[in-house]
Amino acid sequence: QVQLVETGGGSVQAGGSLRLACVASPSTSSLKCAAWFRQAPGKAREGVAAIYTKGDQPEVIDSVKGRFTVSKDNAANTFYLQMNDLKSEDAGVYYCAAISWGGESCYSLNEYVFDYWGQGTQVTVTS
Repeated sequence: QVQLVETGGGSVQAGGSLRLACVASPSTSSLKCAAWFRQAPGKAREGVAAIYTKGDQPEVIDSVKGRFTVSKDNAANTFYLQMNDLKSEDAGVYYCAAISWGGESCYSLNEYVFDYWGQGTQVTVTS
Protein backbone atom coordinates (compact mmCIF):
# COMPACT_ATOMS: atom_id res chain seq x y z
CA GLN A 1 0.00 0.00 0.00
CA VAL A 2 2.95 2.34 0.56
CA GLN A 3 5.50 3.47 -1.97
CA LEU A 4 8.90 4.79 -0.92
CA VAL A 5 11.07 6.98 -3.11
CA GLU A 6 14.60 8.02 -2.11
CA THR A 7 16.30 11.14 -3.36
CA GLY A 8 19.39 13.14 -2.47
CA GLY A 9 22.20 10.82 -3.44
CA GLY A 10 25.20 12.04 -5.36
CA SER A 11 28.94 12.43 -5.34
CA VAL A 12 30.67 14.26 -2.52
CA GLN A 13 34.24 14.67 -1.35
CA ALA A 14 35.33 13.00 1.85
CA GLY A 15 34.30 15.18 4.75
CA GLY A 16 31.31 16.54 2.87
CA SER A 17 27.62 16.15 3.53
CA LEU A 18 24.48 14.87 1.88
CA ARG A 19 20.87 14.68 2.97
CA LEU A 20 18.80 11.80 1.74
CA ALA A 21 15.03 11.97 1.68
CA CYS A 22 12.49 9.18 1.56
CA VAL A 23 8.99 10.19 0.57
CA ALA A 24 6.20 7.81 1.53
CA SER A 25 3.05 7.69 -0.54
CA PRO A 26 0.28 8.18 0.27
CA SER A 27 1.60 9.03 3.74
CA THR A 28 3.71 7.93 6.66
CA SER A 29 0.65 7.43 8.85
CA SER A 30 0.31 3.73 8.07
CA LEU A 31 3.96 3.04 8.91
CA LYS A 32 5.31 2.05 12.30
CA CYS A 33 8.84 3.04 11.46
CA ALA A 34 11.34 3.56 8.71
CA ALA A 35 14.98 2.68 8.31
CA TRP A 36 17.92 3.32 6.08
CA PHE A 37 20.08 0.54 4.67
CA ARG A 38 23.15 0.74 2.50
CA GLN A 39 25.09 -1.62 0.30
CA ALA A 40 28.65 -1.04 -0.83
CA PRO A 41 30.08 -2.83 -3.86
CA GLY A 42 31.02 -6.38 -2.97
CA LYS A 43 29.56 -6.11 0.51
CA ALA A 44 26.36 -7.21 2.18
CA ARG A 45 23.55 -4.78 2.78
CA GLU A 46 23.59 -3.31 6.26
CA GLY A 47 21.17 -1.30 8.33
CA VAL A 48 22.27 2.24 9.12
CA ALA A 49 19.52 4.07 10.96
CA ALA A 50 15.90 3.82 12.06
CA ILE A 51 13.15 6.02 13.44
CA TYR A 52 9.57 5.48 14.55
CA THR A 53 6.78 7.40 12.88
CA LYS A 54 5.27 8.37 16.23
CA GLY A 55 7.54 9.85 18.84
CA ASP A 56 11.24 10.37 18.34
CA GLN A 57 13.60 7.49 19.18
CA PRO A 58 16.06 7.95 16.32
CA GLU A 59 18.85 5.40 16.21
CA VAL A 60 21.97 4.98 14.13
CA ILE A 61 24.62 2.30 14.10
CA ASP A 62 27.86 2.87 15.95
CA SER A 63 29.98 3.42 12.86
CA VAL A 64 28.00 6.54 11.90
CA LYS A 65 27.20 7.98 15.32
CA GLY A 66 28.08 11.64 15.52
CA ARG A 67 28.00 11.92 11.74
CA PHE A 68 24.59 10.67 10.59
CA THR A 69 21.19 11.74 11.86
CA VAL A 70 17.85 10.19 11.00
CA SER A 71 14.74 12.34 11.25
CA LYS A 72 11.22 12.68 9.94
CA ASP A 73 8.62 15.18 8.88
CA ASN A 74 5.27 13.46 9.02
CA ALA A 75 3.47 16.49 7.60
CA ALA A 76 5.65 16.12 4.52
CA ASN A 77 5.41 12.31 4.57
CA THR A 78 9.17 12.19 4.52
CA PHE A 79 12.02 10.51 6.34
CA TYR A 80 15.53 11.91 6.17
CA LEU A 81 19.08 10.78 6.63
CA GLN A 82 21.50 13.64 7.18
CA MET A 83 25.03 12.45 6.48
CA ASN A 84 27.94 14.61 7.59
CA ASP A 85 31.69 14.06 7.48
CA LEU A 86 31.29 11.38 4.86
CA LYS A 87 34.01 8.79 4.53
CA SER A 88 34.94 6.45 1.73
CA GLU A 89 33.43 3.53 3.59
CA ASP A 90 30.06 5.29 3.56
CA ALA A 91 29.76 4.95 -0.20
CA GLY A 92 27.13 2.69 -1.66
CA VAL A 93 23.50 2.48 -2.60
CA TYR A 94 21.23 3.72 0.17
CA TYR A 95 17.75 2.30 0.56
CA CYS A 96 14.77 3.47 2.53
CA ALA A 97 12.63 0.75 4.08
CA ALA A 98 9.56 0.74 6.30
CA ILE A 99 7.42 -1.49 8.48
CA SER A 100 3.65 -1.21 8.62
CA TRP A 101 1.77 -0.89 11.89
CA GLY A 102 1.40 -4.29 13.49
CA GLY A 103 4.76 -5.39 12.20
CA GLU A 104 8.00 -6.02 14.03
CA SER A 105 10.52 -3.70 15.62
CA CYS A 106 12.51 -1.40 13.39
CA TYR A 107 15.64 -1.11 15.51
CA SER A 108 16.88 -4.63 14.90
CA LEU A 109 17.52 -3.51 11.31
CA ASN A 110 16.63 -6.96 10.12
CA GLU A 111 15.93 -6.43 6.45
CA TYR A 112 13.58 -9.41 6.29
CA VAL A 113 10.94 -7.80 8.49
CA PHE A 114 10.58 -4.65 6.41
CA ASP A 115 7.45 -4.46 4.31
CA TYR A 116 8.32 -1.70 1.87
CA TRP A 117 11.48 -0.67 0.06
CA GLY A 118 12.54 2.23 -2.08
CA GLN A 119 14.52 1.92 -5.28
CA GLY A 120 17.78 3.13 -3.77
CA THR A 121 19.95 6.17 -4.32
CA GLN A 122 23.68 6.15 -5.02
CA VAL A 123 26.14 7.84 -2.69
CA THR A 124 29.69 8.26 -3.94
CA VAL A 125 32.52 9.61 -1.79
CA THR A 126 35.68 10.88 -3.45
CA SER A 127 39.05 11.63 -1.89
